[in-house]
Amino acid sequence: MKNSAARLQTKPLPLRNLLQITKALADEQRVRIIMLLEEGELCVCQLIEVLGLAPSTVSKHLSILRIAGLLDCRKDGRWAYYRLVEGEDAEGCKLVVDWLRQALADDKVIQNDRARRAEVLDSNVEELCQRQRKAC
Repeated sequence: MKNSAARLQTKPLPLRNLLQITKALADEQRVRIIMLLEEGELCVCQLIEVLGLAPSTVSKHLSILRIAGLLDCRKDGRWAYYRLVEGEDAEGCKLVVDWLRQALADDKVIQNDRARRAEVLDSNVEELCQRQRKAC
């Protein structure tokens, strides 16, 4: 915790960024997404599968997290992969993830999401996406 406070003091976040981040954290699903991406990038269809939400709902949450400066996206063919922000723009994200990791260490929903994430990573992404398209 001391390191997080020191980092905040050495490079404070602008008020606007702080407000965007706190608004983004005001939803359980967005917090779940951040915690899922803490372990590495995921395709949108993988996130949909773990969260059990509609594609449009997941897309909206991803958009809010991206606007808040917490996520990056890369395209690979038809698939969009999201990950936590890295590099010089990641100061706010690092603080958020450190805090969430500590606050949610024993949370059952987060633990279940991580177990489900491992299962989904064993699935073929293309088959997963096709199955989701048929369901819609």
